[in-house]
Amino acid sequence: MKTLSIVVTTPPYSPLTATAIDYIYQAMQSDITIVGVFFYQDGVLNASKHLSIPNDEYQTTQHWQKISQEHNVPLHVCITACEKRGLSDEIETDSSDKTNIKDCFTISGLGELVELTTKSQRMVQF
Repeated sequence: MKTLSIVVTTPPYSPLTATAIDYIYQAMQSDITIVGVFFYQDGVLNASKHLSIPNDEYQTTQHWQKISQEHNVPLHVCITACEKRGLSDEIETDSSDKTNIKDCFTISGLGELVELTTKSQRMVQF
């Protein structure tokens, strides 16, 4: 069984993010198991709940949700990179929503990146 992990460092509106998503779909069609996706640097912006992409543009958010839910691929976001960019799972507000990170993403540290590396035969960064 071939295994692959992905690191995404590009924001949701970058063409490289769309390339990463297409790469993942192609790998799965080729019977390669995606161990997980780790979002780092500006890549963590893909996890924002408040991201609004115009309808005529590539809908990265919908694709990440599909990859997570339909293909059971874990999506990890670096907590430090999130905090630097205003994303958190501990927001102090009056509303019931205490996070601005989409549900399909898991808050992780760099240790998870190391774990993905050890579980996969290859790692590709976008």
